[in-house]
Amino acid sequence: MEYLNAFWVGGLICALVQILLEKTTLLPGRIMVILVVLGTLLGAVGWYEPLIEYAGAGASVPLLGFGNTLWKGVREAVEQEGFLGLFLGGFKASAAGISGALIFSYLASWIFEPKMKDIS
Repeated sequence: MEYLNAFWVGGLICALVQILLEKTTLLPGRIMVILVVLGTLLGAVGWYEPLIEYAGAGASVPLLGFGNTLWKGVREAVEQEGFLGLFLGGFKASAAGISGALIFSYLASWIFEPKMKDIS
């Protein structure tokens, strides 16, 4: 049942994002920012943790989960370090994920031949 819940919650998030892409004039970068901010806000009001407990990776892997991770890192850093934690917490909480994305994308660029998109 855990796999099914992860599948339908993650699929619903992806479907809603696809609807935003198709039906609005929002650019993908702005939608990504909206998702991260929404994940942060849902984490701040305490609604995202129950969703992660219910859906697992279906809720924690999308960009909403990244926003929630940033929120948790900032919250913990502010409790430990005070005001300075506002600036340090997000970096500490997301450093491993961001580093992994950079390293694996760099390795993939060695394996596959990257091509620039022709915009003319």
